[in-house]
Parts: sequence; C-alpha cells; structure tokens
Amino acid sequence: MDGQTVWLTFCHRPLHAMTNAFAAAGFRITGLSEPRPASNTPAELFPPALGEGGSFMCFFFLVIEAV
Repeated sequence: MDGQTVWLTFCHRPLHAMTNAFAAAGFRITGLSEPRPASNTPAELFPPALGEGGSFMCFFFLVIEAV
C-alpha cells in the first residue's frame, strides 16, 4: 500500500462466493482447515486491536476434488 502498513480487516470474497465458484466449476470441497498462527509468532505481527486471547483468520486451506 504505497509503503504504508495496513491491516486487512475483511476478505474481498466471502467464503460462500469461493465455495460456490468451486462447485460451479465442477469441484467438491473435501476438507477445510484454518491453522492458528505459530505459537512463537512475535506479538507485534498481530493486529493491534486483537487483544489478549483474541483470534483472527490469517489464512485457510481448501481441499477440492473434481466431481
């Protein structure tokens, strides 16, 4: 973002839009995982408003199969 740090606070494509797109393309979702950040992740890498014990989605994985 032009050299500035910004926090992504929303996903541009909601989960239902992605799953519907996979289904329309002939795929079936067989797995989904949302791993937590590593336990040794430095606190300064987390969003500032997260707070103690908070959670946020940093990434997720979909397993898909052709039907």
